[in-house]
Amino acid sequence: MNALKVLAKKAEKAKNYLLETQNLSHEYKIMSEKGFVYFPVNSKLRVKGYSVVSKTMQKHEKHEQDLRVLLQKKLTKKELEILKTSFDHVGTIAILEIDDALQKKEKIIARALLDALPSVKTVLKKAGIHEGVFRTQNMQLLAGIDTRETVHRENSVSLKLDVEHVYFSPRSSTERMRIAKLVKKGESILVMFSGCAPFPCVLSKNSAAKEIYGVELNPLGHQYGLKNVALNKLKNVFLYQGDVQAVVPALHTPFDRVLMPLPKSAEDFLDVALAAVKKGGIIHFYDFLHEEHFAEADEKIKKACALAKKKCRILRTVKCGQYSPRTFRICVDVKVE
Repeated sequence: MNALKVLAKKAEKAKNYLLETQNLSHEYKIMSEKGFVYFPVNSKLRVKGYSVVSKTMQKHEKHEQDLRVLLQKKLTKKELEILKTSFDHVGTIAILEIDDALQKKEKIIARALLDALPSVKTVLKKAGIHEGVFRTQNMQLLAGIDTRETVHRENSVSLKLDVEHVYFSPRSSTERMRIAKLVKKGESILVMFSGCAPFPCVLSKNSAAKEIYGVELNPLGHQYGLKNVALNKLKNVFLYQGDVQAVVPALHTPFDRVLMPLPKSAEDFLDVALAAVKKGGIIHFYDFLHEEHFAEADEKIKKACALAKKKCRILRTVKCGQYSPRTFRICVDVKVE
């Protein structure tokens, strides 16, 4: 199988290019190995700056190739056209987004998915948007075991969580590994809004960081974070429950790297991050923006730096997830000088 071999830190850019040019093969799974990501490609294409190698790749399970194929005999042509085939796969739980016009067929769709994927034991549907200070989302059971708790595995760690009461995005797994590959030996790291601790766990397991601190407001998210630190037997992760505006200053610890994975209002906490980061340290600022307005994130950062009387340098802006057509979750990597 031909595969595009890319450094982990360049994976998101390469993936977006392959999707835009329709060169990414959806028949095989993307692989991560020894600091590189391998993307299955449809042909031995030539891409400047990347190499194409021969690699043994694992095929997707049937439903992952195309949910529409599984439902061809159960939905009308019109229904198949509006069917949303992407879904979140968290441990043994699949989370669907069902169009209003397909509500009468939602259990048929869920059963097809449950039957096609042995690893999925529960199929839920999103019954609302992420809301409230804890960014949680209501879920409704469509098929399988009635539970919201599961153990999700990614990047050599196991993460236990309740998908309805704890915010978690499996789609950020590549981004978590990207950050891990940027960490230098001996770094002290702060993860604001740490949730059930996916970033702290992945960084601890996949980098040579000295210590990783996480702060989460949601008490249940914090409890799952503590469970995950124990589950993965991590010794350099320290978690605190509370508001970052109160907890972080009380730590009295200067950090080499600060992560801000709260995409919709992280700018409200840039002053906290700037006060906590060392001179020469890095801040990873997340935001949701239309691709024509990515520069707005830079302006938010520069404004906060000016108020804090600190200089900063934008290192890069990375797309790390699509929210809607042409609107992305981005990360701006910033060096505070």
